[in-house]
Amino acid sequence: MAIDTDPRLRHQLIYSVYVRSHSASGDFAGVARDLDRIRDIGVDVIWLMPIYPCGQELMKGSVGSPYAIADYRGINPEYGTMADFVDLVEQIHQRGMRCMLDIVFNHTSPDARLFNEHPEYYVRGPNGEFRSRIPDWEDVYDLDFGQPGVWEYHLETMRHWARYVDGFRCDVAPLLPLEFWRRARAEIARLKPGFLWLAETVEPDWIRLNRSRGVACHSDGEMYDAFDVTYDYDVINALRDYAEGKGTLGRYVELLNLQDAWYPGNYVKLRFLENHDRPRIRSYLAEQPELLNWTAFLYFQKGATLLYAGQEMQEQLKPSLFEIEKVVWDPSLDITDWLRRLRRIKQDPLVSAGDYQLTVAPGADTVVASYRDRTGALIGIFPFRCESGAVPVPGVTDGEYRDLIGDGPVRVVDGQVASTGTAIVFRVDP
Repeated sequence: MAIDTDPRLRHQLIYSVYVRSHSASGDFAGVARDLDRIRDIGVDVIWLMPIYPCGQELMKGSVGSPYAIADYRGINPEYGTMADFVDLVEQIHQRGMRCMLDIVFNHTSPDARLFNEHPEYYVRGPNGEFRSRIPDWEDVYDLDFGQPGVWEYHLETMRHWARYVDGFRCDVAPLLPLEFWRRARAEIARLKPGFLWLAETVEPDWIRLNRSRGVACHSDGEMYDAFDVTYDYDVINALRDYAEGKGTLGRYVELLNLQDAWYPGNYVKLRFLENHDRPRIRSYLAEQPELLNWTAFLYFQKGATLLYAGQEMQEQLKPSLFEIEKVVWDPSLDITDWLRRLRRIKQDPLVSAGDYQLTVAPGADTVVASYRDRTGALIGIFPFRCESGAVPVPGVTDGEYRDLIGDGPVRVVDGQVASTGTAIVFRVDP
């Protein structure tokens, strides 16, 4: 585990921005104009998806993927200039938020500046051809981390960007050597203490598939050696299976409980319902009451919370990585007030320090979650299918409490709460 990881990162709300799709202008200025609204959701960290020039050779779609990078130290001219980027970061800081930058070190576009300067840095196939080790990534060439020059180039790139930003989200981090990440973390710590490291870790099936091909791919447990936060892909497919009727809520909860045993005591997971690689939650969760309950559980979970820009307005379209598709900002679907209430609950010290327990109520699709320590308990009831009925809350004294989401009374009678089908969170003093 990154020994200096602060468990209070579990209080953080991270907001992912795809500059190309975020505004009508599709540039840094368009994001800057939206910063006050983003701050008022309660966001702590703005994660900017890749801001670099996109490669043109073998590009996918009409504009190319931001993850097929042509110049690691350049700025996509469609977004603005370096001065515009610096101004955006300064405005983020002025509003009390941090900025996290996406870095993509496993591969570049075939026409990348680095390829033109150092083709010897790249992986070659059995016939000497340049290639990606991942069959469906046809628009990129992989870098060869057996080449010391690759390490030095990437480290210098990170030092360049760390002068401006406060953290890195590291694309497909498990495909890179752990020792590289350890060294990177140590070097950036000397430049900027308290830097945030988020690893895009990957699904267990994808780990096994790559290993079967002879491609080294690290587990989440290994990645905690160098990173503060890892993705939730180790368990999230169980939630997808439940949503699609192919799995149970109990299986998902079982895996969440296992995470508490799998990882070090100060582990931090990135909890999400959607991201730029996954469908929007609203695209398959059609009923708003269910969406609100699932979102309440998202915020309550042990870990940092991720919102993908547009999620706060129940956006259904996931913008293409390869085309220009704009987020639809529909004020009539805005759930920001709901998110602000959840954000206040997430700030409770119990969320980073309490003992975390999850159960599924007998005979119902309702999760009962709790954080407990000597200062009291934080209890959450989350009816995933909006079921009403009596829900057991073990260890809670009968009495009346206050719902921290809806602000109404919560009555515990004979160790049970009469759920009306909406999410409830209440605090119990010792």
